[in-house]
Amino acid sequence: MDLPEAVKEKAREVYDAIARAEAKAHGCPVGEVHYHEVGALDAVADVVGACYAVWLLSPDQILASPVHVGSGTVRCAHGIMPVPAPATANLLAGVPSYGGEVFGELCTPTGAALLVSFARSFGPMPVLAVDKVGCGVGRKVFDRPNCVRAFLGACGGSANGSICELVCNIDDMTPEALAYACEQLLAAGALDVYTLPGTMKKGRSGHLLTVLCDPSLEASLAQAVLTHTTTIGLRVRRCEKYFLTPGAGTVPTPYGEIDVKTAEGFGLSKVKPEHASVAAAAQAHGVPYQTVWQAAQKE
Repeated sequence: MDLPEAVKEKAREVYDAIARAEAKAHGCPVGEVHYHEVGALDAVADVVGACYAVWLLSPDQILASPVHVGSGTVRCAHGIMPVPAPATANLLAGVPSYGGEVFGELCTPTGAALLVSFARSFGPMPVLAVDKVGCGVGRKVFDRPNCVRAFLGACGGSANGSICELVCNIDDMTPEALAYACEQLLAAGALDVYTLPGTMKKGRSGHLLTVLCDPSLEASLAQAVLTHTTTIGLRVRRCEKYFLTPGAGTVPTPYGEIDVKTAEGFGLSKVKPEHASVAAAAQAHGVPYQTVWQAAQKE
């Protein structure tokens, strides 16, 4: 069967994640990783099959519950290991997870890699108008059902995600130093960083710094704010958010293919030309920036 290229790329992405986690666990370069169990044909079929299933369903987004990893130990190619196995623990870094009364391995490296590769966020099930329910049952017997369920449905008009705001007041940094700090926060994974001018105590000029991030990065970005700015404390707010699903594409113009950003959801569709692509085409053809922008917007 000739699989779509997008499925092959996603499967490679999943295995790259496993390789990085295994390399970290063994303290060796990625190129020296031996896949052992996850390299077996059935594991390859699991990864590729899951990637193909998601490609066929083409959901706007995938959300997952916090991950139950199990407890105790598991026997693998390297002997008896604690649960979660080292590679699984590395893959789930930053992901809400928990142990429990179930003795055994409930989340394998393959499962963890699929979760982190596809899930946009981890948390409670949102308000959902369910269309279909899927259920997969494992072979191991526990004192409760050994199964994973998936729900496919529409979120309707409810919020379809969550976001974290880190906020602090700063009145003892130069604009250049604060701008550098903002660059470092973006490099550390912030979704957006911005400042607003304000007047602090004793009439000092200052700024309100706001960092937007995925809730899973709250702790690491709070540490980054404390590291790269002069603040000695910050406030944290978790909010629900409404967002359109982002994407990318190209449009043909008399000045060549122009990259565009797309966003869809809630019955809406938006397209915006990419600045860098427009600027490069304008310079290459010796025409005004706005000419290329309008040509791309028209298409």
